[in-house]
Amino acid sequence: MTKSQEQTTEAYNRVLESANRLGVQLNEQELERWMKSISEATGDSDIVVDKDTGVFGHKVTMLDFNPQELARFRAIGKIVEFDDIPGVVETALALSGSAAQSKIQTYPGDCDYFERVNIIAPTRTEACQIISKLMREKALNTLSGPNYQLIEVKFGNYPQEIIRGESTLRAGSPISWLPSEVAASQIEGIDAKGNPVVITWDSLAHDPGWCKLDWVIADTIRGQLSNASNVLDVTWEAPDGTITPLDGYLDGYFQEVYLEAESAPIFSKLVKQVSTDVMDDYVARLEKEVKKCVKGDNLNYGKAAKRLYNIFRLNGHYEEAAFLRELFDEPAALLYQVHALVRTVQEARDKSTVFDIESILNQTDELIVSVVKVLEGEEELEIVRHLLRLYRSLCRQEPGTPLGSEVDVAQAEVMKIVNNFFYEKMTALPTIKAYIEGCQA
Repeated sequence: MTKSQEQTTEAYNRVLESANRLGVQLNEQELERWMKSISEATGDSDIVVDKDTGVFGHKVTMLDFNPQELARFRAIGKIVEFDDIPGVVETALALSGSAAQSKIQTYPGDCDYFERVNIIAPTRTEACQIISKLMREKALNTLSGPNYQLIEVKFGNYPQEIIRGESTLRAGSPISWLPSEVAASQIEGIDAKGNPVVITWDSLAHDPGWCKLDWVIADTIRGQLSNASNVLDVTWEAPDGTITPLDGYLDGYFQEVYLEAESAPIFSKLVKQVSTDVMDDYVARLEKEVKKCVKGDNLNYGKAAKRLYNIFRLNGHYEEAAFLRELFDEPAALLYQVHALVRTVQEARDKSTVFDIESILNQTDELIVSVVKVLEGEEELEIVRHLLRLYRSLCRQEPGTPLGSEVDVAQAEVMKIVNNFFYEKMTALPTIKAYIEGCQA
């Protein structure tokens, strides 16, 4: 046995010991496979291609992807993706977040996509005009369908401070567009003195900023409502071949699984432009996100666990990564999905005309059943009580009338239990506890 194999075996045994001590359920065969595979994930190329399906991604990311759900992800991808335009627009669509870790994320919260959009144009200005036009057309063409409803579009930044409803948005922050505002091609508000402010879509085209679209979809394969999003990484390819990210930063490729082999050439062309420090930058960004999750008033240890898993699996802390990996399959981790789906139910009812009340009530039924399966005692009673109140509110709600505080209360109760579960398990491992305490300092 080589030294590397001995270290892997020792780490595997320590994870087993920790899991047994903490009452974490383990799939020992899968744990052994993953630890062996990740310790051997070496070679000249960072990219791995699944020859059977054509999907590809970073070698560490591909270890966690389950191709069994590929048909589902490709079907939803048809809704969210942008089309290529020969000689003008090249795209590469990928899964990201927990959706790209389907082998371990048994209970993903949302269905997140990431798409590289490379625009070939004589000037940056023309490239910006093209993505501005494409995003608005995409939004208008996918406002609603038999199984989806557009909820929101992120495009451009506020040129000045503006008050919209009860919110004051600072200059430079991303703009969230409702579908009706995209259709009108403008948003309205007031400034600090009460003067009317109108910001048009076209006036923002020179600096698209963070580009993202969000839908609620009826997932026919899983039989549930889900949030689906597509975050765009838009680049401009100049006539001399120079590639420039329109937002100033070319994203790494450490958490994406690309869905079609045909997009490999555009992916390869773009990642050649990625900074040599891209992994360090990616980990640093994740560390900032972890700090936000474990400090302040909006604690989210479930999200922190997911970010820490990505950090540890990339920086070589495989023992900690392997331990966190097992937490995501724990029954209590299902509540993380419940938390997300409560929001999905709210958006389906408040912002959609596609989904009938029966499908929304069916989704709420499933939430209640999920909680009953996982919890017991007072915790179960408390959350079920709030979900039943949500159910009654849905039944009584008049069309077009937003749901009341039941959504916030139900989410808060669920998040309390999710936080307690992940905090208790994570901090029981000394190295992870020390890491979290370092983030909180």
